Amino acid sequence: MVKDAFSHVTTWVFDLDNTLYHPSVRLFDQIEEKMTAYMMRTLGVDEARAQHLRATYWERFGTTLSGLMHEHDVDPDPFLEEVHDISFDALQSDPMLRDKISALPGRRIVYTNGTAPYAEQVLKGRNLEGLFDAIYGIEHANYQPKPAQAAFDTIFSKDGLDPKTAAMFEDDPRNLKVPHDLGLRTIHVAPDAHQAEHIHHHTDDLARFLHSLV
Repeated sequence: MVKDAFSHVTTWVFDLDNTLYHPSVRLFDQIEEKMTAYMMRTLGVDEARAQHLRATYWERFGTTLSGLMHEHDVDPDPFLEEVHDISFDALQSDPMLRDKISALPGRRIVYTNGTAPYAEQVLKGRNLEGLFDAIYGIEHANYQPKPAQAAFDTIFSKDGLDPKTAAMFEDDPRNLKVPHDLGLRTIHVAPDAHQAEHIHHHTDDLARFLHSLV
């Protein structure tokens, strides 16, 4: 049984975007538009160049912000505040997901490459607020993004979790490699499965998967 593979887990780590809500909500489309506009204005480039750099930095550095900091010495806080100033109207309450997360034994945390205030807005839009013992944003990792080893080391150290008794849910398969190597149980949450040795489980329905555990 799948449940048996999680009998040792006492800390449950959840990514935010496209994990605690379905990708079809397309919240990140708004963020990408904001990023592109910010880069056009700040770097003095046209839209095509900004979009190219945004995608390139995401692929190379883990996040667009990390690339901007590394290549252009961009101040992270104004960038993060601007790109996360979006509409959350597309988010809907999910009573089943709330019920299944609340039933998980032990501690429950959110760890996102976004900011903690942004995460709180998303959780509110999904009626998932109040379920988590801690919310960690990229600011808590000294602006180092997943999938960097240093980012996970910083957050897991701050939280005090034991990787050997933790599980992580994440839509980006890149972000599960380090947790796997540290000893976490890894669950890829996405419409399409990604086959890799560092992914223990895949689901296209988080609430249903959690139901199988509790």
